[in-house]
Amino acid sequence: QVQLIESGGGLVQAGGSLRLSCAASEGTLSTYDLGWFRQAPGKEREFVAAITRSHNSYYIDALEGRFTISRDNAGNTMYLQMNSLKPEDTAVYYCAADTSLRTWLTGAPSENTYWGQGTQVTVSS
Repeated sequence: QVQLIESGGGLVQAGGSLRLSCAASEGTLSTYDLGWFRQAPGKEREFVAAITRSHNSYYIDALEGRFTISRDNAGNTMYLQMNSLKPEDTAVYYCAADTSLRTWLTGAPSENTYWGQGTQVTVSS
């Protein structure tokens, strides 16, 4: 098992940047695929990006190349660099860990997925 703690959210103007971090307070992330989901007001939770144990990355098309996911196994931490932020990026962002990202790509995370507590990202116009 792993326990995930997120940080880096906040209020930023459109066009600005934020860097989200997800660290394991318990367990080791190196054995998991990792990713980020987000949930905007009035919408369902949405897959955003993922990075596998072998460092292969996946993104939804809506990001338009603005976000970059990375992982630092030595530091037991995963990151989401968010650039050129838009108001439609406003959401609660959750980090996730699982033995496989396969179900994430279909929009239906496995019941075995571990979740962080969420961090609020608000982008003003």
